[in-house]
Amino acid sequence: MSTLTIRMPDATHARLRDLARTRGVSMGKLIEEMATVTLSAHDAEVRFRRMAARGKPERGLATLDRLDTAGRGKGLRRRK
Repeated sequence: MSTLTIRMPDATHARLRDLARTRGVSMGKLIEEMATVTLSAHDAEVRFRRMAARGKPERGLATLDRLDTAGRGKGLRRRK
């Protein structure tokens, strides 16, 4: 396991400390959880971009159209 020292504004530190206390975890655990969420989102974006680069735009648009149609059938409205 590694140790990381970061600098942040006092107000941000206080808010993170309060959040950790509310969740019942240590500051280290809170930061670890936040890093994991951020890395997961990054990995998903990288995978999506790789798939999009290999894919066919027509197929992707057709999939989105099917999803849009299915969503309207469930009472969901399309954003404009």
